[in-house]
Amino acid sequence: MKNSLRILLTATTTISLLLAGCSAEPTEAIEATEFLNDETEDQATDAESGTDTASADQSIVVLENLSEPEFEATENGDAEGGDKAIQNADGSTATGDASGTGDSADGTAAVGVGTATTADGSAATDDATATGNGADAATSGDTTTSDKAATADTSKTNDSSDKSSTDKKSSDSDKDSKDKKDEKEEEKKDDKVEIVFFGDSQTAGGRKDDTDFATYVGERVPNSVVYNLGIGGTTGSVEATTTEVDPSVMHSTSFLGMTYCLAGKSDREATLTNNPEVLEIMNRIDPEKVDYYFIGYGTNDFINNVKLDTSTYDTDGEQAHAFFNAMCKGIDVLSEISPNAQFIIITPFYGIYVTDEGAYVGDSYIVSNGTGTLADYARKAINVAEDKGLYYFDGMFISKCDLYLDTADAYLLDNLHLNVTGRQIMGRLLAHYVNYLEKNEPYAYLETDFIKIAEFNPDEDYRCDEHLMRTGYPESWAKYIKGEFPLAQPSKEALEKYGDSSKDDKKED
Repeated sequence: MKNSLRILLTATTTISLLLAGCSAEPTEAIEATEFLNDETEDQATDAESGTDTASADQSIVVLENLSEPEFEATENGDAEGGDKAIQNADGSTATGDASGTGDSADGTAAVGVGTATTADGSAATDDATATGNGADAATSGDTTTSDKAATADTSKTNDSSDKSSTDKKSSDSDKDSKDKKDEKEEEKKDDKVEIVFFGDSQTAGGRKDDTDFATYVGERVPNSVVYNLGIGGTTGSVEATTTEVDPSVMHSTSFLGMTYCLAGKSDREATLTNNPEVLEIMNRIDPEKVDYYFIGYGTNDFINNVKLDTSTYDTDGEQAHAFFNAMCKGIDVLSEISPNAQFIIITPFYGIYVTDEGAYVGDSYIVSNGTGTLADYARKAINVAEDKGLYYFDGMFISKCDLYLDTADAYLLDNLHLNVTGRQIMGRLLAHYVNYLEKNEPYAYLETDFIKIAEFNPDEDYRCDEHLMRTGYPESWAKYIKGEFPLAQPSKEALEKYGDSSKDDKKED
């Protein structure tokens, strides 16, 4: 009898547990944790804590038939009219009242910047070695009016039948001076800090009128030249319609395809036949001289429901069509042709989704393509940087500017694409990476610059709080107070207070 009761009690308990399990909400299933590494989920939680209020306690919203908006460029780089939004699950389109960037859009977007992080997760140090000579190079001017006049006078003297030996010596001296000047100008040209940008319409936006964030980076990095290879609507992975991934026959404007073109492995003329401006820019790049690559993809991979990653044991075709693997392959190609270059990965940017009527549907944290959210693709871009030991620029998790639900209208044209102010903010924040590595600024500038759009002044240069630098960044401070950073000079007050001790330290050295 006791055994019968024990069996009945066990069976009842088992059935209750099964029913409870079936009725429980599948909260874990909405997280695409299978696409993240062991550390990323915890890191993402830390990055989003206290800020992810818009999507807190909300379920994932799966939208089908995601599409990218297209825009017509205007003279100021912003947009006019047009269909601009993402299709919702019911087939309706979410629109905004913004404009395009001159290229086809790439879905949800946002802006932001992260700390300089290397592949092993460690932060960059103050003693990083510069990869170029941009900080030391000076800009050269054209021949002055007096130089031209002197040259003209010498020419006239040389043409005269009664020119003297003194005039001849003067002419030879001027010629030698001109030759030396030409040599110096050529040397300065070779010393340029060369920066190449790969990306989608966020990168291409504003290029036609020099309001792209690549141009803004160049304006803040001394003696630099930028090449913007961004193409609207492109992906990091090879397009699903491109089945042949052999570079010798592949014509793809994806990131991987573009690296093959730059490396001479693919026919760039055929690949970029519909993008003549980008072709002309690429033809001016000497990969061996490139100092920095900024690489920003993922939004169109999200829109096109591209796999986040695949096994490294899969075929080349399978890897080329997965976001993580294709990005890694492309970086390998660039590393071969530009062995001295530094890489900065730019994650997809935060954005929001609305209906035709303007009703909020969700943001980049909760809207899924069925594979993952855009935030998952941002985390996967960070995984690329971690895997390759590169720097990354966080555009998703609000680490360096206040682009989020409450400020999106101020940053974005259409809930998706950066407006001019957004691009200016990006330019300032991205420039810190190059200026730090070129030793134009201390690491503290890269680490501490946070922009609130309501307080942003595009003509303003960031200055780190000197007390914060002295107490929190001693290595930066030691060089800063000695005036070793061209773009970050100590204040008069700091010199008066700490200058003497700095001189004493220098004597001891």
